[in-house]
Amino acid sequence: MAGVPVASGSADPIARVFETPAVGQRVRLRGWLQRSRSSGGILFLLLRDRTGFVQATAKRDVIGDAKFTEAEHIQVEGSLRLSGTVAEDRRAPGGREVRVDEIEVIDAGLPFPIFQEQTEEFLLDKRHLAIRSADHVATFRVKAELLRSMRRFLDQEEVLEVTPPIITGNPAEGGAEAFTFDYFGHPGYLSQSAQLYLEALLFPHERVYSLTPSFRAEKSRTTRHITEFMHLEVELAWCDLPELMSFIERMIVDCLHDVAAKRPKELEALGRPPAELAALAAPFPRLTYAEALERLQKVGFPVQWGSDLGTAEERALTLEERSPIFLTHFPRELKAFYMLRSSSDERTVEAADLLAPEGYGEIVGASARETKVDLLVERLRAMGADPSEYEWYLDTRRHGSIPHAGFGVGVERILRWVLRREHIRETTPFPRTPSRHTP
Repeated sequence: MAGVPVASGSADPIARVFETPAVGQRVRLRGWLQRSRSSGGILFLLLRDRTGFVQATAKRDVIGDAKFTEAEHIQVEGSLRLSGTVAEDRRAPGGREVRVDEIEVIDAGLPFPIFQEQTEEFLLDKRHLAIRSADHVATFRVKAELLRSMRRFLDQEEVLEVTPPIITGNPAEGGAEAFTFDYFGHPGYLSQSAQLYLEALLFPHERVYSLTPSFRAEKSRTTRHITEFMHLEVELAWCDLPELMSFIERMIVDCLHDVAAKRPKELEALGRPPAELAALAAPFPRLTYAEALERLQKVGFPVQWGSDLGTAEERALTLEERSPIFLTHFPRELKAFYMLRSSSDERTVEAADLLAPEGYGEIVGASARETKVDLLVERLRAMGADPSEYEWYLDTRRHGSIPHAGFGVGVERILRWVLRREHIRETTPFPRTPSRHTP
């Protein structure tokens, strides 16, 4: 079957049943039982594999009493093999079924504990089983497509994938939100961001990116926070903030068009019409922090210069939007030490957050990077850090420093918007939150 590789001697993929010439052909299938019922000596089995679902009908007088009785006792998610002939039947899902002449129970299984109307906590406790659901299957196939598209786009742009460390000797974003541990008698941290290492790798390669897990020890219990997430980070030499925003919007548009074209069935099933993603176009609107304050004040938010714009404020700015918007030029006290001070207003930095439409909030954080050692040291001291712990990073500015800029994409956050998921934990197989690190 084109597009569905089959190993030598293996079973047919279920998708083969729905090919045009399959009617009347004999197929061998294997997979997991989704549901079953019996009626008048006929057993109706809904079988699943990685390529889809198909109804199979097994008659007692065809497969025999012993096999029929054994098959009747297969539990939901039990595994089996069967062989039979493909037939048209408009009553069956997809309009076709397999009429079974041989069946083998691989593992009848125990009663499956996942069913409707269970609590969210129970489903999280049983996440290792809950991820078999159709919604989760569709979600993680869209996620895989999104990651493929991002890598493809960056490869086309000649951005080199590199492999920065996860264990670090100093936090990139500040110690309060870093997971700390003893590293052979020295303080160690789980990476909050690969950015500092990407900046070092920028000098020999000019355009670099990484896709790694990042960790944030935030005790935020919101619908958009998890403590471990996939982080796509990019650093570009000879780049300023306007050029960076242009690169980001081109990447977002290109990748989401690709996902819409390649995963329409999954998107539809999850509540996002592919046409909405296919219609996304650059450039995205730009809004300065100062302009955002004015908008928010007009609708009753008690914000002023220096206010940190959180979930409620971002939602108010984007709820009616249909395109992402860039929020730019924040007060430098709100942002990380490495962001470039704006020449037009020294109170602000050359930074931008990309906010998803429909109230989903920040999905990309971006900035031009400060190149002056004295200003970096000043900002480190202001945030209570010891500049000597960042000597290796400051060294990158002492030997051929250049203008450069970069950004980070929270993969789960962008997926939450794309798939209209209520909570970000639905965009990762095994979510990590302040109250959960198992299973």
